[in-house]
Amino acid sequence: MEAKDVKKSVRKSYSRVARRKGTSCCDSKATDVSKAIGYTKVELDSIPEESIMGLGCGNPTAIASLLEGEIVVDLGSGGGLDVFLAATKIGPTGKAIGVDMTPNMIDLARENAHKNEITNVEFRLGEIENLPVADNTADIVISNCVINLSPEKLRVFQESFRVLKPGGRLAISDLVLLRPLPDSIRKNEKYLAACIAGAELRDKYIGYIKEAGFEGIEIVAESGYAEDVDIEVVIEGADSVEFGSLEEEKAYIAKAIQSITVTAFKPKG
Repeated sequence: MEAKDVKKSVRKSYSRVARRKGTSCCDSKATDVSKAIGYTKVELDSIPEESIMGLGCGNPTAIASLLEGEIVVDLGSGGGLDVFLAATKIGPTGKAIGVDMTPNMIDLARENAHKNEITNVEFRLGEIENLPVADNTADIVISNCVINLSPEKLRVFQESFRVLKPGGRLAISDLVLLRPLPDSIRKNEKYLAACIAGAELRDKYIGYIKEAGFEGIEIVAESGYAEDVDIEVVIEGADSVEFGSLEEEKAYIAKAIQSITVTAFKPKG
């Protein structure tokens, strides 16, 4: 798929998710998924319930070592879960900025902030390949299972590098591949929205971070994605013609994808 078609498909899929969430705040399945991928009950209880959408693959704020007064930029902020978590840690003198390309998600996140009187957050409409953030602004850039959706991953890391202050850090959770996926999966819109079709091979993904200029790159957590999330729910209705049965397809995908959490630093000078 061409880059513009990928973005159009992703925006369409997540607009539907945002609209559903906007009409129903109590989603136990989303909470269960969030707990399975690393969020604690205490963390989830501390943020607006409507922001919990069960869309991530890790908990980047858990390893972000956020400090009072820091500026945080969240790539693909969705309903605002990680922005709101960051806001509780950086305090009133800090600022957590969420960037998302889906207008419905931005509207939902802003409404969540307004209803809960959370003032140290801001949500900006924009693409993570062209961040609406000035150079050398952020102390840390975080992201949760979003960069895999981008058809221009190197550009995303270059933009992250640009907006970070010298010495700033990166803390991201994402999905990567341990082996290539067949075209029938990579071109399937359902798999794209499920953060599978757009995933990059692990070594190439880490290579993009290095090429963007980051140092001290470390994979601090990793697990088989299917260990944390019910793969059958994720790919429901997305069977391709590549495999003899849906069971074979599920087994291949479960072994091919991995959830990783990565940290890195922008050099100080």
